[in-house]
Amino acid sequence: MLDIICEYEDYLSRVRQASGNTVSSYIRDIRQFSDWLERAEKTELLSATQQNISTYLTYLVDHGKSGSTASRTLASLKNFYAYAVSSGVLETSPITEQIHVDRGERKPPQILTGREVELLLSQPVTTDPKGLRDKAMLELMYATGIRVSELIDLDVESVNLEMGVIRCQGAKKTRVIPVYPAAQKALAVYLSDARPYLTVGTSESALFVNIGGARMSRQGFWKILKYYQGKAGIEKEITPHTLRHSFAVHLLENGADLSALQELMGHSDISSTQMYASLINQKVKSVYKKCHPKA
Repeated sequence: MLDIICEYEDYLSRVRQASGNTVSSYIRDIRQFSDWLERAEKTELLSATQQNISTYLTYLVDHGKSGSTASRTLASLKNFYAYAVSSGVLETSPITEQIHVDRGERKPPQILTGREVELLLSQPVTTDPKGLRDKAMLELMYATGIRVSELIDLDVESVNLEMGVIRCQGAKKTRVIPVYPAAQKALAVYLSDARPYLTVGTSESALFVNIGGARMSRQGFWKILKYYQGKAGIEKEITPHTLRHSFAVHLLENGADLSALQELMGHSDISSTQMYASLINQKVKSVYKKCHPKA
């Protein structure tokens, strides 16, 4: 799959003479779609169907991407598949006029209350290796606000329990994130009492593994999170990103400044972090209108 993407990148640069920003944007959209296809749909870029593409665009919006971002992604994919057809790699493009994107306003992310977080984190039964692992994963996600992709990419050596930090490899740089004591304890217990049993007979370096001893997958964590959401009786639609959003909002509510939060979240642009400040402002206004006697 890399060959056709590289050929298309060369075509954009040399034949179309597109700008560097345009080329990098197109290629990023295509690679992200290709990665999602392999991970979520178990298929490849040149085998994608119209349904795969529609599902992916819905996935983007459901995970907080704006309508304009999804629309740009559709344009990137449409141009790529048109190139594949013109090059004779494909007979027809999977993209038809029936695929469209609602460019409406961005859907605000779900934020858990402090009580809901405590309820969720208390669900794993820590009497067996699986429960200890699940407890450690949930605690770490809320403690650090890392992305699910970053969570499953962590290796054992990424954790420094003595310093109380993890080293997280983001898309552009490595960041060191502190971990609160309860999450440190959950990690320590998992590493000593659970992970050795889950990885017996393997040389797996991943911090979090499935019951077969292999690195935890995104789908695996998703299922775990949905299971505990059901046990906790939380009616909000929770995704792995919900814990990240809740981490950010809760820090700001308790006095964190935007620049520190930007560093913790691994945002390259402060505008991504400012979204959380806007959510808090909206919440304050809502409380004001609801509670002020003259509002």
